[in-house]
Amino acid sequence: MNRVLIAWFFLCGSLQGAELAVGVGRVAITPQGPAWLSGYASRTHPSEGVVHDLWAKALVMEDGGGGRVVIVATDLIGLPREVSDEVAARLRKRYGIERPQLMLNSSHTHCGPAVWPGLKLMFNLSPEDERATARYAEKLVEDLVRAVGLAMADRGPAEVFVGHGSAGFAMNRREPSPKGVRLGVNRDGPVDHDVPVLKIAGPQGKLRAVLFGYACHNTTLGGNYYRINGDYAGFAALEVERAYPGATAMFLQLCGGDQNPYPRGTLELAQEYGRGLAAEVGRVLRGQLRPVRPPIGTAYQVVDLQYAARSRASFEAEAAAADPFARRRAKVMLAAWDTGHPVTSTPYPVQAVRWGKDLTLLALGGEVVADYALRLKRELAGENLVVAGYSNDVMGYIPSRRILGEGGYEPVTSTIYYGQPGPLADNVEDTIVAACRRVFRQAAHAGRVPEPGPSEK
Repeated sequence: MNRVLIAWFFLCGSLQGAELAVGVGRVAITPQGPAWLSGYASRTHPSEGVVHDLWAKALVMEDGGGGRVVIVATDLIGLPREVSDEVAARLRKRYGIERPQLMLNSSHTHCGPAVWPGLKLMFNLSPEDERATARYAEKLVEDLVRAVGLAMADRGPAEVFVGHGSAGFAMNRREPSPKGVRLGVNRDGPVDHDVPVLKIAGPQGKLRAVLFGYACHNTTLGGNYYRINGDYAGFAALEVERAYPGATAMFLQLCGGDQNPYPRGTLELAQEYGRGLAAEVGRVLRGQLRPVRPPIGTAYQVVDLQYAARSRASFEAEAAAADPFARRRAKVMLAAWDTGHPVTSTPYPVQAVRWGKDLTLLALGGEVVADYALRLKRELAGENLVVAGYSNDVMGYIPSRRILGEGGYEPVTSTIYYGQPGPLADNVEDTIVAACRRVFRQAAHAGRVPEPGPSEK
């Protein structure tokens, strides 16, 4: 539908009660041939075939008054800032999509390709493998732009609805032990089992797209598995699309940084969780849903997250460590010291999208733990709130103050693989929550419904 028809649609009134223009696009992003998979440092060779394709799927929504949001969901470990920034720059130039209007989310499958330069210290690649991994990232930028372009060309009148379900296979993985917190099973740990579902229906009620989310690592399959697939999220999307032919199913990874599927370890379990999640999505779609209406307001900020202080001497000692990953990290950090720019902070994206008073989506960068979603839902009680992690830049784990104090993989060990100097500073949680409150207010202001004039009352 071209711009003239879209303008006519908004001026003349909605069709079948529709209030938004929506477009959907998708592009396969499965590597052509063997590729190094990301997420596990234990892997020793490239992939060994494909279970199902990986996708970049784009959803464009416009309210007719200048409000717009573009959500791109990818079957990937995460997008590094270098990729996200380039995609955003191209979309702004080509379609006038401003940065607050673009949300890029990754499912965090550990059976997808490495996205250079994300997690590059995890790999010991040959020069040719490194070039191939970089080429994939370059093509990925083009594919993400193309997916959005297809969605822009697909825009048409639509009704949008939201509902919530629940799935129980996520388990907190931070297990207390006599030697400290380890990766395992913590049945008493915080979880967020919410399954938000967004339904997009065209004229005559035909289902065009479904956006659904869950807070859980896509790690049903371990580091000994080498076939490309989207883990439970990929199988869930396939099941939803099988149940609703012609519809596009998009998965949104929420705050699952400290959540694992349980039990885990086989392809059959990944398929089972996918079927279960898809069944819950279907149940929500058949139930009572709340309309999602314009206007659309968006806001985006980048804040600096500080790292806990470390000395050059500590990196010099680490350079002689037995752990090869620690030695690689030390080499990078010492090189930064040598240039006079030691790494002391990281830029962190925080984004809000608000549809009138019906729904608010907060999108946070990095591997965000469940504590954030639970806190924000408490503090913004009364809001229909969805909090996503793994959005716009995945630079590392984002622990809460509680988890920083406990130590373990997420706040400490993982920083080696992500090439961070060490744990984040104690103020990380308060810094992020304050930024969330700011973008929430800004999006609400940008998308507020004007008060009616005297002639309209």
